[in-house]
Amino acid sequence: MKGNAKRDMNRLKLTKLALVLLYDLCAVVLAMLIALVAVDGRVWVDWNVGVWFAVEAVALYISFFLCGVYKVLYRYAGIIDVLKIIASVFLVVCAGVVFIIFDKVITYRHLIIFAVNLLWITLILRFVKRIYGIVRYGTRRVAHGGVGEEAINAVIIGAGGAGTALIKEMQTTNKVSYYPLCILDDDEYKVGKSINGVNIVGTTADIDRVVAKYKPQEIILAMPSAPKKEIKRILELCKNVKCKVKTLPGTYQILNGDAKVADLKDVEITDLLGREQVKVNLDEIMGYIENKVVLITGGGGSIGSELCRQIASHNPKQLIIFDIYENNAYDIQQELRRKYPSLNLLTLIASIRDKGKVEDVFDKYRPEIVFNAAAHKHVPLMETSPNEAVKNNVFGTLNVAKAADKYGVKTFVQISTDKAVNPTNVMGATKRICEMIIQTIGKHSKTTNFVAVRFGNVLGSNGSVIPLFKQQIKEGGPVTVTHKDIIRYFMTIPEAVSLVLQAGAYAKGGQIFVLDMGEPVKIYELAENLIKLSGLEPNVDIEIKCTGLRPGEKLYEERLMDEEGMQTTPNGLINIANPIRLDEEFLWSMLDKLYAAAYDETTEMKSLVAELVPTYKVDNRND
Repeated sequence: MKGNAKRDMNRLKLTKLALVLLYDLCAVVLAMLIALVAVDGRVWVDWNVGVWFAVEAVALYISFFLCGVYKVLYRYAGIIDVLKIIASVFLVVCAGVVFIIFDKVITYRHLIIFAVNLLWITLILRFVKRIYGIVRYGTRRVAHGGVGEEAINAVIIGAGGAGTALIKEMQTTNKVSYYPLCILDDDEYKVGKSINGVNIVGTTADIDRVVAKYKPQEIILAMPSAPKKEIKRILELCKNVKCKVKTLPGTYQILNGDAKVADLKDVEITDLLGREQVKVNLDEIMGYIENKVVLITGGGGSIGSELCRQIASHNPKQLIIFDIYENNAYDIQQELRRKYPSLNLLTLIASIRDKGKVEDVFDKYRPEIVFNAAAHKHVPLMETSPNEAVKNNVFGTLNVAKAADKYGVKTFVQISTDKAVNPTNVMGATKRICEMIIQTIGKHSKTTNFVAVRFGNVLGSNGSVIPLFKQQIKEGGPVTVTHKDIIRYFMTIPEAVSLVLQAGAYAKGGQIFVLDMGEPVKIYELAENLIKLSGLEPNVDIEIKCTGLRPGEKLYEERLMDEEGMQTTPNGLINIANPIRLDEEFLWSMLDKLYAAAYDETTEMKSLVAELVPTYKVDNRND
């Protein structure tokens, strides 16, 4: 079947080429006849004219093949492709000059008229589809090849490479559903000019006026290389108009000259944060990963899977994914196998609560670096299942940490959270206990550098508020926010993981690293912005409903406890919390008590946790 399809495709290509060759032959004849009539007032044909025709026809074919004219896809043709045809016609003229030198039958006037007509006739064939589209649709294109669905009218912001490429695709293919109404650009020099017939009508300061005049359905930010502060400034202006906003995601489209409508995406929280992505030169600090056996617990989760991705690209001796949830583990396993076929990858389905299994893995595979990302993280769920939070987060971490110390792991990195600081929920409190365990074991370990890394909300992680808001907007609302004044710190998954990896390079034992998450974001305002930038009006088109703080939830997160203080590191975005002195004997005795109570299914777990974590403010609304 494949062989037949290939033969059919080759036959189709040859047929199309034959038709184009025939058209070009007719173009030579027509241009020649016009030249004869224009100069001599009549068409006369003799041997000399026949020779002239043969010379020019052969010259045209040779020059078109040499210049690659027959290889161009004219649906996407640009100025370079027009120049190829002009260059080819120039070569044809040169052949005509040679003919005139040896045969005086035709004149240079014949040749000039012939060349001009040959040029426009050959160009018409190649651009007739685009000319037809402009004549037929004018300023109103029909989407999907004219199925009857009108195109989306859009204002393009950005008259640079990405904007030009985007407009070009909108105008040259019937597979997109956008029509560019006009362009805005902050370069005053460009205002008043046009790109592919689309006028640049003002700057971003004119958004209100332009939207009122042109009434677009969408605004497209075609500025993927612009600074985040500039993107945020423009989005702030766009919020004032009732129009959906989309953006191009990255600079690679410009480099490839290939910005496409398919690349457009809705506005993301990263666009609204107004800060550049945190950049870490992992090549400089990932030496401690190279040629090492690396174990990642919770390797299928949001943070764990990104750790796998970034570590896999830095030549570990072996990468071990350890996770109880088989679907997530399978997904990241398959992704890594596709991207890194030579990677020594092992995926194990198991729970960190299983002490015997953890010991067996460490004994058998001898990991040298461990990232402990396995945990129950959903705050409201853990409020109703505090015993499970303690079993998994506290004693799962204890199992992995003790095995790491016993089997001589070099570096152990515990993934923590800012919810561990003055916690108001059992999840945060158990994470604080994990920090205490890491600090205590790390203090006495002779082989292992134990550290914890504390950061806030991670965009795109399981349970993140952003996908929820988008789904609620898509469904017509309401968008639910727990409290009008609640604020949170945000960081993308790749940002957080790159800083976790760098913290691992700084590890000296017993430290708690604290990541700088930038400025906090008010969740209610975030919901408003996402609604506005979807072309809707908050509390008119989409209701924002305050549902009240959930059990264990607080208005704002903190990075440090009052008594901790802060030390700096060479990376200004990573700081170290000064260690708090712990009563180790009390810690171990309370852990024994917690273990027994958790497996006895006590109803007093939150109170017991509060004995060990005095900063924990117990919320008993679910008790």
